[in-house]
Amino acid sequence: MAKKTKNNEDKDEIKKQLARLKAQLDQQSKKEKPKKVTKSGKEKPKKVTKSGKEKPKKVTKSGKEKPKKVTKSEKEKQKKAAIAEKEKQKKAAIAEKEKQKKAAIAEKKKQKKAAIVEKKKQKKAAIVEKEKQKKAAIAEKEKQEKAAIAEKKKLEEEQKTEDEKLVEQFSDEQIRNFQIEKMDMDRITNKVCEIVATFEDEGMLQTDLLKKLKLSSRDCSRLALRLERRGLISREKILQKGRWTYKLIIEQTPISLESLQNSPCLTCPVEQKCDVENVHPEPSPLYCQLIEDWVITEFSKKKQ
Repeated sequence: MAKKTKNNEDKDEIKKQLARLKAQLDQQSKKEKPKKVTKSGKEKPKKVTKSGKEKPKKVTKSGKEKPKKVTKSEKEKQKKAAIAEKEKQKKAAIAEKEKQKKAAIAEKKKQKKAAIVEKKKQKKAAIVEKEKQKKAAIAEKEKQEKAAIAEKKKLEEEQKTEDEKLVEQFSDEQIRNFQIEKMDMDRITNKVCEIVATFEDEGMLQTDLLKKLKLSSRDCSRLALRLERRGLISREKILQKGRWTYKLIIEQTPISLESLQNSPCLTCPVEQKCDVENVHPEPSPLYCQLIEDWVITEFSKKKQ
């Protein structure tokens, strides 16, 4: 079995050698045969016809020159050359494709970069515009506020009361010593205090006072200012029916003799002995049942 295998290997080797020899012979046959020359070394002239013309080349029936016979090795060579050319074209196509791909990537990066730059530019422009609008809005707001303040001052100036104008014109001392012609100031002062005191903490409107006293608006304002400066009343500015006026509130209630009427002390038989420092059962206003009863009665009357 081993011998048979060895014979097969020898046969294969012989076939390979024959193939190599054949290939070498084909290559030698492909080489151009040397031109025949004469003994003198000159090239032998081409064969011509009797008429002296060169023999025509053999052509086919269609009139075309017969192609030269191509050997098997020549075909192999041409096939290899075609494959090589095809590979070359394929590599060139791949290289061109890679080149275009790289160019496309580079263009894409360029566009992306340009887009980023444009976006940043737009963002910056938007920020600048926003800041501009913000400043304009602030400026407009300040302008409106100034206009509102100016309008408010104008309205306040227009709505100034007679009292405020008097305060601006006269000093505090002059206001305290206002005199109204042909009028007893002490008497009118007491009368005003008594009227305002009847309204207690609720106070009364200055316009109502001038109606009660039948005074002019200017004289009533001067009188109210005089009493305020002397600490007898306080004034509170209020808007009444679309016009500014003052509410007058009593600060010092005037003494009235009515508060002493029916007082048990006026007819008390032990009034001379009565003293705050006395100790019970000695007479003292601190422990007097008569005073206690009188106060309760008077308070009940006032409540009713």
